[in-house]
Amino acid sequence: MVDRDELKKYCHSYLSVDNFKDYGPNGLQIEGTSRINKIISGVSANLDLIECAIEEKADAIFVHHGIFWDNEAKTITGARRRKIALLLNHNINLFGYHLPLDDHPDVGNNVELGKILGIKNMQPVKDSLLWQGELKSNLSDFLKLIEEKLDRAPQIFGRQEGAIKKIAWCTGGAQSFIDDAISLNVDLYLSGEVSEKTPAAAKENNITFISAGHHATERYGVQALCKHLCAKFKLQHQYIEVENSV
Repeated sequence: MVDRDELKKYCHSYLSVDNFKDYGPNGLQIEGTSRINKIISGVSANLDLIECAIEEKADAIFVHHGIFWDNEAKTITGARRRKIALLLNHNINLFGYHLPLDDHPDVGNNVELGKILGIKNMQPVKDSLLWQGELKSNLSDFLKLIEEKLDRAPQIFGRQEGAIKKIAWCTGGAQSFIDDAISLNVDLYLSGEVSEKTPAAAKENNITFISAGHHATERYGVQALCKHLCAKFKLQHQYIEVENSV
C-alpha cells in the first residue's frame, strides 16, 4: 500500500513529466482515496474500463489516454460527467500519462512495442518522439509477427516486399512523422494510424508504411509502468483490455 501523493510524486519524477509539452494534463486527473493498494491499468479512460475497475474494487486506474484534453470542451456534461461521477462516487483515483509514457526508455509505449516485435539496437531519435532500430526479417514474416502479437491484421502501404533492416516507429497517431522517418533512411516506418496522404508518401519514397492500430500499439507502456510500480510499492495490479478496433 502507498500514499496517493507519494505515488503521484514518484510517477511525476520517474516519467520526467516536466520535460514534455503535452495536449492535456499528465498525472493525477481525478482524486480518490488517499491510500492505494490495488491498481487497474488500461489504454483509455472510457466508461467500460471505469466500470470494470469498480467491480474489481480498485483504488486507482492508470491510463495512457485520460479524460481531459486541450482541444476538447471544458464542460463536464454527458458521458464525461458520468465517468467523473463514477470515479468520485467510488473514491477511485485516475492517473493519466500521455507523451511521457510514449517516450520513456524503460516502460514507454515505443520501447515496449519494440521489445514485442523483436527490434534490436533500439534507440530514441534525438529531439523527436520517434524510435529507430534494426530487424533481420522480410516484410512478409514481419507482417505475420505483427498480426500474431497485436491480434489484428495491419494495413500496409508503399513498398510491398523485400528485406527489412532498418525500422523507425512511433505508437499511436504518429503517421505525420513519416517524413522524419524517411530522413532516417529506414526500410519501414510503423505507427498506429494512417492519414490520407501517408500512402503516397510511402510509395513515392520507396519505403513501407504499416498502420498497426492506435489502441493496439499502445497497450504495453501502461502495463509496464504498473508492473514497475507494483515491484516498488508492493501493489496489486490488473490490466483490463477494452476492445478497440482503431
